[in-house]
Amino acid sequence: MELSDEQLLRYSRQIMLPQIDVAGQELLLSSRALVIGLGGLGAPVALYLAAAGIGELTLVDFDNVDLSNLQRQVIHGSSDIGRPKVESARERLADINPQCRTRCLNHRLSKTELLSEIERADVVIDCSDNFETRFAVNSACVEYATPLVSGAVIRMEGQLSVFTGEQDSPCYACLYRQEGEDETRCSETGVLAPVVGIIGSIQATEAIKVLLGWPTLKGRLLLMDAERMQFREMKFKKDPLCPVCGNRQ
Repeated sequence: MELSDEQLLRYSRQIMLPQIDVAGQELLLSSRALVIGLGGLGAPVALYLAAAGIGELTLVDFDNVDLSNLQRQVIHGSSDIGRPKVESARERLADINPQCRTRCLNHRLSKTELLSEIERADVVIDCSDNFETRFAVNSACVEYATPLVSGAVIRMEGQLSVFTGEQDSPCYACLYRQEGEDETRCSETGVLAPVVGIIGSIQATEAIKVLLGWPTLKGRLLLMDAERMQFREMKFKKDPLCPVCGNRQ
């Protein structure tokens, strides 16, 4: 596709980067990203991906905007309280970048629907807040070898990694076992608002890097301690005994 004059101006600061240039921006404009969850993490992810020129965003969330969300879910506003999060997000994204196509799924996806959406996506960004969803998304991404950018935040701590779907790439289940995980949510322990913004912004950055074919956090878990403002990195490998990806040929 050939960029219009308006697009050349809109994305000029990205196009100036030699790693992106016009060809990279054209690639982003033809890409499709699937965002699971429009809460604290999904808000900055969707905002930055739309602004950066991702061609199509599919937004998945079946919750409505609540007053307690507004402390950290910056894509929504006070006037959106009671509205479906996907509709609130769609309007905000259209205001930021009307050229970004948005598809809104305001219901819990069945396994068949999840598989279908992940099959058509170029990258999946998991911004959910529960292990059940994370494991289901991971399994579907492994099945279709779709790159997955996964992030999580609790209190003043955050973490994220990228699972590329390549033969040598570990998956989420290589890092966490589905049985016996202790699930704690921010509704129970609290969370500092900017922390989700930091982790969500890094998720958006990694998603763009996936789409452009750049090196990512594959095989590395980035850990953030916002109280001390420290970042640590833990390397991990594909588990040959992983129940999800260990038997792939």
